[in-house]
Amino acid sequence: MTAIPFDVNDSRIRETLLRRTVVDALSKLREDTTPRWGKMTAQQMVEHLLWACELSTGRAQTDCPIPEAQREKIKAFLHDDRPTPREFANPVLAAGLPPLRYGSLLEAAAALAAETDRFFAQADTTPQVRHMHPVFGPIGIEEWARAHFKHVYHHLLQFGLIAAESQEPRAEN
Repeated sequence: MTAIPFDVNDSRIRETLLRRTVVDALSKLREDTTPRWGKMTAQQMVEHLLWACELSTGRAQTDCPIPEAQREKIKAFLHDDRPTPREFANPVLAAGLPPLRYGSLLEAAAALAAETDRFFAQADTTPQVRHMHPVFGPIGIEEWARAHFKHVYHHLLQFGLIAAESQEPRAEN
């Protein structure tokens, strides 16, 4: 299992995780992979990541139940170098996860890869676009990239597809 550095403030690390690491990691995921915590199945997790990516490209919509006055304080989480806590619960999914949309884990993973490509294409062509996040409200590409990094990292850890790199400070060269 590959140890992956966690640094939400490093755009290269974020992009590598979102463009390459997730595809490699999901190729090792099986329908019967048991999560280290939580109740999601492997396919539910992949489709959950896909839904978040669709929100960031505008292909899916959601509301943000967080009062606007609280959102700026909550958005600070996108810039601090702390992972998403295991017990985090998305308020929009309080009633549970939606039904599966794809016939297999492989199809869901392929859809996630395509939507990730769409996200990066949108970042290149319309970087000013903002889409609604269920916790942070309307956010732009940079904040979505940070949210995706933390979200994907969290779920890859959940399913044992990556190992967290030590959080000790890196030596300066």
